[in-house]
Amino acid sequence: MKANTHPDYKLSNVTCSCGHTFQVHGTMGDQSIELCSECHPFYTGKQKLVDTAGRIEQFKKKYGKTTK
Repeated sequence: MKANTHPDYKLSNVTCSCGHTFQVHGTMGDQSIELCSECHPFYTGKQKLVDTAGRIEQFKKKYGKTTK
């Protein structure tokens, strides 16, 4: 077998936009995410609109009904 074919498997930190931080094992290193189990509406039971890129406004502008 060839030596050194597998990537390094290390402990990395994942930071959510809500401030929650946790550690996972992986090959990527430190990561930033927008949603986690601490702030996702499915897990918290609270309905929250998360639109960081303005996608909803773009959709309404493009496909929204016009009123006369």
